[in-house]
Amino acid sequence: MAEKNFFEPKKSLNVKGRLIDLSKPKVMGILNITPDSFYSNSRTKSISEALSQTENFLQEGATFIDIGGYSSRPGAIDVSAAEELRRLVPVVEAISIMFPEAIISIDTFRAKVAEETIYAGAHLVNDISAGDMDEQMFATIAQLQVPYMMMHMQGTPQTMQQNPVYQNVTLEVIDYLAKKIAVLRSLKVHDVIIDPGFGFGKTIAHNYQLLNEMEAFKIFQLPVLVGFSRKGMIHKVLGNTAADALNGTTVLNTIALQKGAGILRVHDVKEAVECVKLVEMLTCV
Repeated sequence: MAEKNFFEPKKSLNVKGRLIDLSKPKVMGILNITPDSFYSNSRTKSISEALSQTENFLQEGATFIDIGGYSSRPGAIDVSAAEELRRLVPVVEAISIMFPEAIISIDTFRAKVAEETIYAGAHLVNDISAGDMDEQMFATIAQLQVPYMMMHMQGTPQTMQQNPVYQNVTLEVIDYLAKKIAVLRSLKVHDVIIDPGFGFGKTIAHNYQLLNEMEAFKIFQLPVLVGFSRKGMIHKVLGNTAADALNGTTVLNTIALQKGAGILRVHDVKEAVECVKLVEMLTCV
């Protein structure tokens, strides 16, 4: 029966025994524990800063706090698993104690980091490589039995924007995710969220084709996470910078919600929550 239900619409996530309602879109706040994330205002330099930002996110309406200790911006410098854990674990532990209601996602492609941070108090894993950068990731997720967010990326953060090429980006991303979902299904991983990977191994044209055809991802009947927040696909088109890209982010979030997005991953929680509320009004009239 569990296998039969795998592809039915996901209305909730089982987060360590707590059911999270996904019948309405949710917002995920980005908390970077890195010195080199592409948007400088998202970086936190201490546990106290991380706690303050988490409190702000929760007060503004975030459901998830996504903590990253490895910058995945194009051309980012690689850091070791040990360094990633050194950055992440104290923050996860502190947030778990100070804000027990917070649902913590860990942005990592490493199975060891996923495992140790889940034990430290995190609830979900957000993997930009969908298991491609660590062959132990899927087995680890199956063992931990935590929700798993997986993203499509062509290449690695160090190489992904050098020359991304597709025959049809939407069809290729769907095919890629379908194969990954089949493996996760065989491992009895029941809570899966998919992310088309905007800005990861895609040109600006690829990104907008994916957004324009986003309804195609409904075929999986799984929650779709989107992450446009202040990315180059916005500010390179508008001719400004990441610091000036909030309005553009809101525009794309609005379009994505209308096309079926279930989770908005953002630097600016208040504006994203307002976006969700206003788009929801369209279903009330």
